[in-house]
Amino acid sequence: MDLETYIRALPKAELHLHIEGSLEPEMMFALAQRNGVTLPWSSVEATRAAYAFSDLQSFLDLYYAGAAALIHEQDFYELAMAYFARAHADGVVHAELFFDPQTHTERGVAFQTVLDGLERACDEARVQYGISSRLILCFLRHLSEDEGFATLEQAVPHVSRIHGVGLDSSEKGHPPSKFARLFARCRELGLHIVAHAGEEGPPAYIVEALDLLKVERIDHGVRAAEDPALVERLVREQTPLTVCPLSNIKLCVFPTLQDHNLKQLLDAGLKVTINSDDPAYFGGYIGQNFLATAEALHLSRAELKRIARNSLEASFVGDAERTPWLARLDALPED
Repeated sequence: MDLETYIRALPKAELHLHIEGSLEPEMMFALAQRNGVTLPWSSVEATRAAYAFSDLQSFLDLYYAGAAALIHEQDFYELAMAYFARAHADGVVHAELFFDPQTHTERGVAFQTVLDGLERACDEARVQYGISSRLILCFLRHLSEDEGFATLEQAVPHVSRIHGVGLDSSEKGHPPSKFARLFARCRELGLHIVAHAGEEGPPAYIVEALDLLKVERIDHGVRAAEDPALVERLVREQTPLTVCPLSNIKLCVFPTLQDHNLKQLLDAGLKVTINSDDPAYFGGYIGQNFLATAEALHLSRAELKRIARNSLEASFVGDAERTPWLARLDALPED
């Protein structure tokens, strides 16, 4: 089979996906019209033309503006179902969806509205596509820790419906240490812990995420390569990295995909995974991320299988769910 078909056949988990970042311009405009929301752009074409980002913040400004179209439970349901359809086509068997309640609650959208819409889609995706899923609440790091605690209070009545917490938004100037008390409380609640670190922020932010937040995975983490001692630690502890190659190019973390250090990290023994981050904005869903990275870095099929295996092993699921996926993966040839 050709490479694209092979990648689709790999049972894989997507572990770094911001559901708001899967809002395609066509849906954004349709929802805005339905909800009476005025967007900053005049058309779908003008919106896509604005997707020329110089850094993370330039993307976030556009991302938050587009999220204004999401208001009702049905909006969040339709958004997630559109993602699941694409994920299914790309061979995703499990997805862990990040969602940003603070992006919506500050606009007057109730926390439960967001959660109900997403959860309904997760339930339907399991029936319709056989995709299992988890929901991970992300705190916006450009806001204060007190604001994070306020969001957590809104989440506590629904904590049984949430599987983990993360930390996203503007990394520069907002180290993980800023949220140490908040994440300690999340651990007390029994939630899984992840955090963005080492995308635009330095390797020290990865160390803080590990030591202070006690994360189980590092989202991005590509700047770990600048610290050999940290690389050794990540290899020794087999801490998964949820790398997003096309996102890293779109946000100028690397100049080209050929310059990406994913293969370097993989060769060093790190538990690297491939994900799509905010696919509506960054030029591709998970299948395209696999394919473009494989072609740019000349990854072998054995390496692609290893990356898919890493994603399944790093998922927040039990062995009963994971074992059949691994068996399907093992059955695929490597030549």
